[in-house]
Amino acid sequence: MADPAALVSALGDGVVHLEPLAEEHREPLRAACAADPAIWQMYLISWFGEHFDATFDTAMNGENRAIFAAFAGGVLVGMTGYTVIVPAHAALEIGMTYLAPEARGTGINRRFKDLLLTNAFAAGFTRCEFRVDVRNTRSQAAMAKLGAVREGVLRKNQVTWKGHARDTAIYSILADEWPGKAAA
Repeated sequence: MADPAALVSALGDGVVHLEPLAEEHREPLRAACAADPAIWQMYLISWFGEHFDATFDTAMNGENRAIFAAFAGGVLVGMTGYTVIVPAHAALEIGMTYLAPEARGTGINRRFKDLLLTNAFAAGFTRCEFRVDVRNTRSQAAMAKLGAVREGVLRKNQVTWKGHARDTAIYSILADEWPGKAAA
């Protein structure tokens, strides 16, 4: 049986760590999100400028999700988390990932995903899904490198905060496919 309560705890590997999103993360995350204003054009919602506070409040207080502040070397570099948790189906979605430009391409996103996946499978979830805007080639490459299976594309299935009808690529990893499961 999948245990959603087991998902909401700090996670770390000695190099990076994730903390459940809290008020104390508001200003450091605002600064991190402001480091790349152009990237928000591809996101469903904006974490930039005048949109930040309302989006932060929704993320912190939303149901069926667990969003984390993401740290590397003790510095907040972004966020990630479980965005849709469905215990009845032992499935969840990992997303809402943003890393400040200086953290990209360093391998830490992989470490964050390893923590989230290992934790989810240890909590009894059997399917972890990722939804990626097809315009975001960097994220799609990261999913492939992670070993996620591309299941297809949902065409024009969501409208972004900018009014763009996006196509969404669906990727997944199942518990029995995850090499980190044995360590859980």
